[in-house]
Amino acid sequence: MTLQDLRIAVVTQAPRPNIWDVVALILVVGAMVLIVYGGEQTTLPLSSLDIAPLSLDPSYLPLYALRTTMRMLLAIICSIIFTFIYATLAAKSRRAEMVLIPLLDILQSVPILGFLTFTVVFFMNLFPGNVMGAELACVFAIFTSQAWNMTFSMYQSIRNVPKDLEEATQSFHLSGWQRFWRLDVPFAMPGLIWNTMMSMSGGWFFVVASEAITVGSTTVTLPGVGSYVALGIEKQNLAAIGYAILTMLLVIIAYDQLLFRPIVAWADKFRFEQTASGDPPTSWMLDLFRRTRALRALTLPFAALNRAFSNLRINWPASLRPTTKAGAPSRLVDAIWFVLIAVGTGYAGYRTYEYLSASLAPSDVLAAIGYGLLTLARVIVLIALATLIWVPVGVWIGLRPKLAERIQPLAQFLAAFPANLAFPIFVYLIVHFRLNANIWLSPLMILGTQWYILFNVIAGASAFPTDLREAASSLHLNGWRWWIKVVLPGIFPYYITGAITASGGSWNASIVAEVASWGSTHLTAAGLGAYIAKATEAGDFARVVLGISVMCILVTLFNRLLWRPLYAFGERRLRLG
Repeated sequence: MTLQDLRIAVVTQAPRPNIWDVVALILVVGAMVLIVYGGEQTTLPLSSLDIAPLSLDPSYLPLYALRTTMRMLLAIICSIIFTFIYATLAAKSRRAEMVLIPLLDILQSVPILGFLTFTVVFFMNLFPGNVMGAELACVFAIFTSQAWNMTFSMYQSIRNVPKDLEEATQSFHLSGWQRFWRLDVPFAMPGLIWNTMMSMSGGWFFVVASEAITVGSTTVTLPGVGSYVALGIEKQNLAAIGYAILTMLLVIIAYDQLLFRPIVAWADKFRFEQTASGDPPTSWMLDLFRRTRALRALTLPFAALNRAFSNLRINWPASLRPTTKAGAPSRLVDAIWFVLIAVGTGYAGYRTYEYLSASLAPSDVLAAIGYGLLTLARVIVLIALATLIWVPVGVWIGLRPKLAERIQPLAQFLAAFPANLAFPIFVYLIVHFRLNANIWLSPLMILGTQWYILFNVIAGASAFPTDLREAASSLHLNGWRWWIKVVLPGIFPYYITGAITASGGSWNASIVAEVASWGSTHLTAAGLGAYIAKATEAGDFARVVLGISVMCILVTLFNRLLWRPLYAFGERRLRLG
């Protein structure tokens, strides 16, 4: 073949649009139109919310669903950025880990009402008289229900990168930046994606509270599915609740098919194993874009830019490099760091004590601690029950990729099911059968958070190396020996991540679960969640601060005494590679 023939061949093989390009273009343009339309609604003045108040007419639900979905997508983008920065610092720097991980324990235990109470004024003042301020406050509240789970997942994955892969990066003389994008991120990707799906669904759990913004005596109700549900509960409109459930199901199926399933199928290549997986996940959406010609050609510059970005030879600061004996940190620097942490903690504790002692007595503190211990007992019992149920189910699903694909939308829907929607059933049963609200309201705490355990176990089982499964089969390990020797050690770090976030989420959910209402019927279970909810409703900021402080202390102690030792054990003894 001559050079002229080669040029002609290249020209004739230039990408030309096909039918798949047309379909993909329609989907992309449609998504852009919806985003632009939804974005325009956020720039309106606050008075527009009074002109067009929230309605239970189901014809408004598509618009409400669009507004809620855009808030949740923006929150998940912010959560991903936060996760990459926060988890990397915590995993790479021993000194940063001393502060960031306990702080993360505290942040995930702070109730969403606590964030709203102390941050809404800031966001409203950024855009006075504009809907954007209330929208940002709502997005931040949803962010606080999503970010912690994802951060724990990535932190766990980076800390558990197999040693042989670390040695390979050293032999190739990769810089810290290159190692992060070529090893840490790909290894963390399977677990991070599953936890992102869980966080997206978990955001629905608190969207009811986050779409009704209260500033002093003024309440701003943003149009959305969450505020629609809250109004339906207030009006005791069962038909409206049914419409909201159907809308949630359709939205979850839509973003599962259009967003998460393509990402899961694409990320299957990051699984850590030496043999090919039997049934890789598939996605019609991903296949559609792979069949396009013109659109794929348009992505080539972005792919080249991504390669150039990840290949930059940037070395991490010395504090972010793995510690070795030769470069052990100075004891003097460690001592100074400990002193700074102690001083900062002591100052924060003193300011909190000064604020609370001005209006509260020691008996109030003892009462809050007593309520906290009641909620702690509920959390322990519920996490134990969820573990016994969902670990075997998660392993069974995770080891079967085709089944995981089918279960994925159902699991997301169940995870997204807000406890508020179960209030009519629980309130009716408790009142009708004269049941003890202290016991039978407890399941509402785990209703949305048990799925953290299921999703993380599925992620761990899905990422479990096929070659290790084949080795176990060749050694004839089955029954209880297979569970104890093979699977449970393999998924243990993932389970701990799920259990930590489920535990923190249960504390957070207690704000909603321990105070249930349906119309004029109100039920209350004794606990710290009900204590904070009542104080927030009454505008008693001192007791809100006290309740949140007690909750943070109990959650931190629980994590330090139970979850962190188990986490260290898994990292030390059950690490692959």
